[in-house]
Order: sequence, then structure tokens, then C-alpha cells
Amino acid sequence: MPYEQGVIRPPSEASSILVRVTRNCPWNQCIFCPAYKGTKFSRRSAEEVKSDIDNMVLAHGPHTRSISTAFLQDADSLILPTADLLEILNYLKAKFPGLTRVTSYARANSMKRKTVEEYRQLKDAGLTRVHTGMESGSARVLKLIQKGTSPEAMVEGGIRVKESGISLSEYIMPGVGGRALSDEHAVETAKLLNAIGPDFIRVRTFAMHPQSPMQRMVEEGTFVPMADDEIVGEIRLLVATLSGMHSYFSCADFGLNLLMQVDGYLDEKKDAMLKELDRFLGLSKEQKQIYSLLRRSSPGVSYPLDVVEDKKLISKVLPEIKNLESKGPDGFNRYIWMLMTYQLPQPQTERWT
Repeated sequence: MPYEQGVIRPPSEASSILVRVTRNCPWNQCIFCPAYKGTKFSRRSAEEVKSDIDNMVLAHGPHTRSISTAFLQDADSLILPTADLLEILNYLKAKFPGLTRVTSYARANSMKRKTVEEYRQLKDAGLTRVHTGMESGSARVLKLIQKGTSPEAMVEGGIRVKESGISLSEYIMPGVGGRALSDEHAVETAKLLNAIGPDFIRVRTFAMHPQSPMQRMVEEGTFVPMADDEIVGEIRLLVATLSGMHSYFSCADFGLNLLMQVDGYLDEKKDAMLKELDRFLGLSKEQKQIYSLLRRSSPGVSYPLDVVEDKKLISKVLPEIKNLESKGPDGFNRYIWMLMTYQLPQPQTERWT
């Protein structure tokens, strides 16, 4: 009873059945993303997908009716013709009648090609949410990371999804513009999000894979990576620039976010989130480093900021920080960046090109 599955899905879809409607990523040129490197993109026919769904029903047996969520893989399901997606969605709902949520990744360029009416048809067939990687609202940052889309396309596609009644989840990437573009990255990203008004804003702090072409940019001096405290400052500017819309700003669902407790609806908790960000920024250099080392060493644990007041802990951690700092320029930050890379997906090739 074999059926295909892709390599990644959003954390919020951890309990979902994974239905592969495309293979890999149609763009696959973003220089920060390792997930699909070494692969080729292809569309799957509705018949192929329906055969997989049949096999999934057999695999789940008596538990089929209790499954309530599904995710359409891989990186851009909306690139398929609407007619094919409708056929797949209707079949999926017939075979898994307990489904209440069906979601999908999509690129902005594919999102803008469908009309509001097409999205309404997809919603009626069961599509409830679209996840999309904005990363940045800055045209210069998008060009830097070779995102292959524009701020205008992101707004156009996002608004069409929203107008149809489908939930929209936008992913943003603090730190991906580097030190030189940090303020622009924060402000322009907030402006785009304000224009779209997504249901979710999911924070995905940038970490650089060792094989990424961005490593060469660092060596050449054309990209300067940011330390944890600098990224928190960038997030602070972003949140301050966001309107008080009813969007859920989420840091809690991703271990690479330093302050996972900065989480909640902007119209309810924006001030509280800014206060927490300011609390971190107001710590001493040593306290910031202690917190950073704790979080990066235990990515699944969200520590309260009060942990840096623990004198016993401080006496244990400070010698390690001093040792790291003694290992050359940016010794501490280089260690933190290395720890962060352990959470990234691996490219499916030995040579990232």
C-alpha cells in the first residue's frame, strides 16, 4: 500500500495526513533554503494522487474517519490547474469524511494567477488555509536571496486568498537581509503584512546552512550575518510597525525563534510582545549571551527571561561564553550560528548549486 510523501510540512500540520500533489519546488533557487536542493520539480496527475489517497485509506484502516486534517505537499500545490485541485480535494473529502481542515503551501506567483472565484471554488471543495513564504517585504532583500517574486505579487496573491475566505498564513524570516538591510527588511515586511492582513504571521528566524551560497557571501564580505540580539531588535522594529490587526503573530511554533514567548494576536498582545522584546534588549551583554546559549543549546525549551538572574546558572555558563569569545573574532556568535544550523533540513545533494 505505498504512497508518496514529501520531505517537509509546516509544524502546525504535524498531525495531518500528507497528500503529495506536486514533487519538490518549481523555483528551487532561493539561496537560503536547503529543503529541495538536488531535486527536480514535477506535477502529479489527479489520478496519481487519487491512487495515493486510496492507499492511505487502506493504511489507516478503521482510523480513517477520525482523521481531521490534511496537508497538500510539496512546495507549491497551487501551481496545479484549479480543475485538478478540485478533483483531488473532492476525492480526498469523500475518502476521509472527517476532514475539517485541508491546507497547502504556495508561492506568491502561483497565488496571484488564480482568481478570487477559483479560490472560492477551492474553499467549497475543502481547502481551508494557504501557507506561503513571504520571507521579506523588501524588494532588495528578495533579490539578495533570489526569491524569484516581488512584493507586488505577494500582495496581489495574498489579498485574493483572503477575499475568498480561505485562511492565509504568511511566513517571515528575520535576519535574512543581514545587518546592512535589517531596518529596511523589518519595515517593508511590516508594510506588506499590513496591506494583506493575513490570519497568521509565522516567524522563521534565519539560520544559514553550511552549504548555502550565502556562506561565500559572508567570506566575500557582501553579507554580514546578525547576532541574536540584533535579530531581536529587528523583530522589535517589525512588530512596532505592524498595525493592530487581528493577525496571530507566532514565534512559539519554531525552535529557531529566540523568544518563543513573543506570541499572540496583534490586536490583543502587541504591547505585551513589545514589552518582552524590550526586556531582552535591556539585558546586559552577558545576560543576552547567557540566554542565547541556553536557548540554542536546548531548542525545544522556551526559557523565561528571568532565567538570566539565576546566579548559580550564571557561574556555570559565563566561563563557557568567555572560552568561546577567546576563539577569535565573533567566536561566540559563530558557535551560536553553528548550533542553529542543526535545526535546518538537509539538502538532498552533496553539492548545493
